[in-house]
Amino acid sequence: MGQVYDKLQRCLQSVREKTDFVPKIGIVLGSGLGDYADDIQVVSELDYGMIEGFPVSTVPGHAGKFIFGYVKETPVVCMKGRVHYYEGYPISDVVLPIRLMKLMGAEILFLTNASGGVNQEFRAGDFMLITDQISCFAPNPLIGANIDELGTRFPDMSEIYDKGLAEAIRNSAKETQVDLKEGVYVQLTGPSFESPAEIRMIRTLGGDAVGMSTAVEAIAANHCGMKVCGISCICNPAAGMSGNPLTHKEVQEAADKAAPLFKKLMTASVSSFWRILKDG
Repeated sequence: MGQVYDKLQRCLQSVREKTDFVPKIGIVLGSGLGDYADDIQVVSELDYGMIEGFPVSTVPGHAGKFIFGYVKETPVVCMKGRVHYYEGYPISDVVLPIRLMKLMGAEILFLTNASGGVNQEFRAGDFMLITDQISCFAPNPLIGANIDELGTRFPDMSEIYDKGLAEAIRNSAKETQVDLKEGVYVQLTGPSFESPAEIRMIRTLGGDAVGMSTAVEAIAANHCGMKVCGISCICNPAAGMSGNPLTHKEVQEAADKAAPLFKKLMTASVSSFWRILKDG
């Protein structure tokens, strides 16, 4: 695990050679939600390929770069495109960007994703506040020797998603008149979409939305002391619920349609997080 931390330090050094920007909030933009980065007052951009040893996203709809700048007065680093386990990277590489944002200075991690709706009351275009999570089949990113420089060997996961940040998102949704659902997000490995039987399993376990990211990132962020929150954009009914085959194009189109409301909710939420940080 020393190799993992050494790689992380090399990535940090590579970033610092190109920018000294210190973010307070890290944002991860999911499939089809990358246009939110257009609303950021950009200070600098950094392609993942310019960072020594950094894993590069290969998924359509994931641009693959860090954007440093401000959401109103809030200093943020935004991941326009994430890395997924199904792309063939080891799990330590999948969560490396999260740990890197922490070392850059980020105290809060705002996770977003595009997901399939498992809750039968959800519709395409809904937003779901992630209140808890289940990770199925994806390896825990903390397996192996602990990185003591980041966190404890056995971190508590009873409140992965910070309750204070969740309440701030709820209030922001009211202010912006965005209908906000709530529920449990389930990560499977992908890249194949889930089978109808797997969706029935997820529903039995208590899941409300399913996707191929996020949960392992939240575990790594919690381990290294970041406060975590998340919003999932429900882009389609999950397998077996609509009778139609699932496609990545459908996910992107639904996210694009939801983008204007997503931008309003994100900006209001980030501004409220900044007030929380300043108030201590």
